[in-house]
Amino acid sequence: MSNSPQLEPSTRSNSALFRLKKINPETYRSETRKATWIIIVIFVALAMLLSSLLVMFFGEPGGNNFKLNVAGVASAVFITAALVRLVFSQQPWMAANVYGWQLKRSLMQVTNVMHHVTDAVTAGNPAAMKLLRFYHLGLMQMHQLDANSSEASQIMREINAHAEQMLEMGIDCDQQALDPAWIQAVKKK
Repeated sequence: MSNSPQLEPSTRSNSALFRLKKINPETYRSETRKATWIIIVIFVALAMLLSSLLVMFFGEPGGNNFKLNVAGVASAVFITAALVRLVFSQQPWMAANVYGWQLKRSLMQVTNVMHHVTDAVTAGNPAAMKLLRFYHLGLMQMHQLDANSSEASQIMREINAHAEQMLEMGIDCDQQALDPAWIQAVKKK
């Protein structure tokens, strides 16, 4: 049984609540590399095919077909992006990449309101405390998945101090899901 993240069916309720998953970092990196190479090969093949077809049908023999080649590459970029977004993101071999994107997007949502979060944590707001704890847990996981141990070690003191503060307030430190209501509550204060 693999530790890779499994894609959940895309529904409104699932997309609103992001949950951290237990993932083996080596497996994650291996799967993301594999998916990246698949996408690169598809992009290169599309770029070569589209450029060749444009030159074949619209080009001048022995002429300057640079614009047609650029148009073929640009078309390949758009088609590859559409394939990744609409088709590949639903495939099991892309699950690790999709999870990584969702994790980073969730962390960015918190980062965007961090000035509100820090003010609310200082004031002892429970929603802000949970939000910051989710952010810390997600950030630690992101650093582990990306094999960035130096960044992770630099914020451990802050993470541990925040966890102690939560325990003193009687708030559960196991905040594995990002509740959008926390962000809204923090923004309102």
